[in-house]
Amino acid sequence: MLLEAKDLVCCYGRVTALKGVSVSVAEGEVVALIGANGAGKSTLLRSLSGLLPPRSGETTFLGKRIDGEPAHTIVRRGMVLVPEGRRVFAPMTVTDNLKMGAYIRGRDKTVSADMERMFEYFPVLKQRRGQYAGSLSGGEQQMLAVARALMTSPRLVLMDEPSMGLSPIMVETVADIITTVQQAGISVLLVEQNATLALSVSSRAYVLEMGSVVLEGESKVVATDGNVRRAYLGGQRPPDLEEHPSPETQRRPPR
Repeated sequence: MLLEAKDLVCCYGRVTALKGVSVSVAEGEVVALIGANGAGKSTLLRSLSGLLPPRSGETTFLGKRIDGEPAHTIVRRGMVLVPEGRRVFAPMTVTDNLKMGAYIRGRDKTVSADMERMFEYFPVLKQRRGQYAGSLSGGEQQMLAVARALMTSPRLVLMDEPSMGLSPIMVETVADIITTVQQAGISVLLVEQNATLALSVSSRAYVLEMGSVVLEGESKVVATDGNVRRAYLGGQRPPDLEEHPSPETQRRPPR
């Protein structure tokens, strides 16, 4: 496993946001994390990325404990967060945003080559390379946010609600972005309220409710769970999939 988090407990003051959450991501894998607002999805990414140290539990990345390490150290280790809302540097050009992504690499001679690779992955960014990031469309800003993260040379990308605020047609662009990242050999842990999108691009999935993982398994099997369909898929049953339960899926009791 590339990433293993075990029994993470995270708090905001007296409020416990994560109640013993355990997740894992393997090399080259896309793993989805779905749940309602307030379930703890973004809190989990904040904890994994070093922005919110856990109260207890442990996180191992590439075989080393990282819980409690500062965010910049975790980025250097190869895990990077694409935050909710994209957070591009609006007054800076596309090119300068990408250079900021490579800041931790110092005078690495491969930075220029990697920037050209980003333009191959996302051709529209090459067309906009001299344009201010704040003038890009929402979908283009999402591409830039992901490309900026990839400039850190990560092994794992944490994506927090990449489809938020985008039009339905741009959601397809987000799916393409995630596929592009995986094809580059980079693992993805995806937090996404659009469960249909999340389950379609991932191989495994976790369902969070009130700070606890209540269901986990292969995404195609999680999608057949009756509670998941009613809560997150509009009651629709994905075609050609058998009804849950299945041995590939494990429902956990709430804590």
